[in-house]
Amino acid sequence: MALVLGPVLRHVGETTAVVWVQTDNPGDVEILGCRARTFEVHGHHFALVVVDGLAPDSTTPYEVTVDGAVQWPAADSPFPPSVIRTRGPRSATRKRVVFGSCRFPRTDDPDLDARLGVDALDSYAARLAGLSHELWPDALLLLGDQVYADELTPHARRNLAGRRRATEHPEDEVVTFDEYASLYRHTWGDPEIRWILSTVPTAMIFDDHDIRDDWNTSAAWREQINREPWWRERIRAGLASYWVYQHIGNLSPASLAADPEYQSVLAAEGDCWTQLVDLADRADTEVDGRKGLRFSFRWDLGRARLIMVDSRNGRVFTDGTRNMLSDNEFDWLAEQMNDRPDDVDHLMIGSSLPWLLPPVLGDAETVNEIAAAHPGIRGRIAEKIRQAADLEHWQAFGRSFERLTALIGDLAARPAHAPATITVLSGDVHHSYAARVDFRAAVHSDVYQLVCSPVHNMVPAFVRPMFIAGWSSRVARLTRRWARHRGAPALPMTWSKVNGPIFGNTIATVESSGRSARAIFEQPGDDGELSTVSDIPLTTSQEQRSPGPVHASSDALVPAADQKSLRSTPPSTGR
Repeated sequence: MALVLGPVLRHVGETTAVVWVQTDNPGDVEILGCRARTFEVHGHHFALVVVDGLAPDSTTPYEVTVDGAVQWPAADSPFPPSVIRTRGPRSATRKRVVFGSCRFPRTDDPDLDARLGVDALDSYAARLAGLSHELWPDALLLLGDQVYADELTPHARRNLAGRRRATEHPEDEVVTFDEYASLYRHTWGDPEIRWILSTVPTAMIFDDHDIRDDWNTSAAWREQINREPWWRERIRAGLASYWVYQHIGNLSPASLAADPEYQSVLAAEGDCWTQLVDLADRADTEVDGRKGLRFSFRWDLGRARLIMVDSRNGRVFTDGTRNMLSDNEFDWLAEQMNDRPDDVDHLMIGSSLPWLLPPVLGDAETVNEIAAAHPGIRGRIAEKIRQAADLEHWQAFGRSFERLTALIGDLAARPAHAPATITVLSGDVHHSYAARVDFRAAVHSDVYQLVCSPVHNMVPAFVRPMFIAGWSSRVARLTRRWARHRGAPALPMTWSKVNGPIFGNTIATVESSGRSARAIFEQPGDDGELSTVSDIPLTTSQEQRSPGPVHASSDALVPAADQKSLRSTPPSTGR
């Protein structure tokens, strides 16, 4: 018995933690005296170990044993021991949340790896290994495109070609659950990545490439792809593997105990593929204007709250409607945003897709949606442009964009218990930026869109001028008049960039202490060392907006320069 992948530290509370593993055979997995039996999917074996009885505000090293034999850490590991750091009252007011999206694996093709550049998450892991636990992040948010099911490395394509039997399957995309399992193993198997996932609580949500480029762009796209003979097998494998590898670890122990899907899998005798096929079909199906399964979730991180929204599978196109989220999903989001408001200083809404694009591009998406709704050749041309240019972000779903904007604006304007900051954390667009939002009505929160993309990928040089021009105030005034002329509604706010666009591999951090917060964007150099490219205060009117005193200096934000000075030599991995 051995670990194939993991451990991956997922949801962590004050006294509990959830750890995910994949093993090569069925068996019993034990961590800190807590056990779980593996479950089987297509001959692959997985377990979620719920660790309980931990002390609040504690740091506990752990090992993973499978059928009594220690499988983690490896005896020759160059990394510090993996630990579980619980939440608690002492750490409630200071939080570090690291985020990013779009991480392509190393390819072992020297030319391609050179074009991809240094992996920012790999560099972050190497730095983390030399820092004290007090400077570690409280959560790592992976905001989509954890795996690229439709853009394979040369090695993965060769492996796929050797295994393919069904001639109707695409040559350069995964289709089956077995192929997805191989893809996750290749992507998460890098030593630095495997270690950081084992020791930093990690939340995940998918985006299109986890399934396929342009996934759920429109009703027309769904109609086209469903005609492909291999698609039903692909969407089942993609959603089932997402549920196993990414989704279930997002849930707290209490949510897992109450989750009928998870309990059904645990109760299955032998292979549970039949249960996961049913799950995937319900997740993909639209019934009465809603999806059959919710992938959105919430984490409370002391006085910071993360609400992760499924803005990809959660889309609904029933009966001619076009919504990023269904009505019941919006109701759930509003409930999470307004629950116990006096407990929240900083609200983070995670969405793989940006709420706010560069204004010029946002208006272009709005106009495209209006045009695509027309019958005849005009609508067909607009639909082709939509798919070719990836015009599918929040502003391409006008009603949903207005509804999300209203939820954020109403919360920020609340006279009592408004958060100090409301940030929307996103990825997808292969450039990074921070945009400040100014509502026309009076608000009591600082509101930002923060985008970090890619962690490890590239953007073609010819599109960079488009992203830069997208922030031009002169061009934005023209496109806003154009959008209004085409029927776009007036907006209740404006937004402007405070940094960016940043091109290249990037990792970002939202760091908060009391009612203060800031965002830090870092990039690796050729030597793998991270350096700060932008450090932005997110709270601008502290005295006016704070309902009470700022917390003591023990919770003060640690300048990025001081963090760097605390590094020790990163462990060598022989690379």
